[in-house]
Amino acid sequence: MGAAGSARGSGGIAHVGIAVRSIEEARGFWEALGLVVEHVEEVPHEGVRVAMIPCGTSRIELLEPTREDSPIATFLAKRGPGIHHLCLASDDVAADDRRLRELGFTLLRPEPTAGAEGTRVQFVHPKSAGGVLVELAEEP
Repeated sequence: MGAAGSARGSGGIAHVGIAVRSIEEARGFWEALGLVVEHVEEVPHEGVRVAMIPCGTSRIELLEPTREDSPIATFLAKRGPGIHHLCLASDDVAADDRRLRELGFTLLRPEPTAGAEGTRVQFVHPKSAGGVLVELAEEP
């Protein structure tokens, strides 16, 4: 996205986040399609383990809860496995955060935080994004 205008498409879709009960069980489907898990990482402050699967110019992110009070565990309890969020690449997540707030959109965190693979991330509330949880992620 980025303050310079990557919302017009230059940032693109970084990944689609999919909530799963078990990465080990879920990865079998994606691997059967010929895709390969590139990276698995735990993000302790989010209570989640993530597996990144390259898919064309984007990725699929499998999200497995590591504790019962994590946002992913809550999502799974309410809705079951499935698409959790859409992540857009950002050139400057802090600038995106400021601009969206100024325009009246609701963001989930007071400021961008650390995400998987060293990214800085912010989430836009689904009520502000047509019912979709949108993550903005800036590469390190």
